[in-house]
Amino acid sequence: MTKPATDISAARRIAEQVHDPELPVLTLADLGVLREVTADGDRVIVAITPTYSGCPALETMRADLRTRLTAAGFAEVEIRTVLSPPWTTDWITDEGRRKLAEHGIAPPDRLGPRPTGPVPLRLEPPASRVHCPRCGSPNTVELSRFGATACKALRRCEQCQEPFEHVKEI
Repeated sequence: MTKPATDISAARRIAEQVHDPELPVLTLADLGVLREVTADGDRVIVAITPTYSGCPALETMRADLRTRLTAAGFAEVEIRTVLSPPWTTDWITDEGRRKLAEHGIAPPDRLGPRPTGPVPLRLEPPASRVHCPRCGSPNTVELSRFGATACKALRRCEQCQEPFEHVKEI
């Protein structure tokens, strides 16, 4: 049975349940990638903002959203990519940050409002104190600036000696 595109609340609930292909402990809503769900006539329109413009998971996100919505009975689904304003780790929800830590991935710090104008050039990574998601110790070291994906760094806790990933602040 085809659902009317006007049932936006149902479409939004479905879109909010789609998991990120690279961080499957998070939904696209937890990650802050899901921007909005609207309707135009019989068409459901989902707007997403990737974590960065070259994100290799973007096609999978689009396909997963389309598959879930059409399986729920929405006949016409359009997935739009919105690049402005650009995604920031500040968009990760509190629930998403909790889920990351619960699964052994240190969530990023919040950066707050961004200054307008030219982007300052920094040659060193930002100095930040990353707490171990297992024991909570702030005594951690970066082993590699890049982990399994470009958005994560590999760290080790000096207290419990456990390695863990950290989602970098963007």
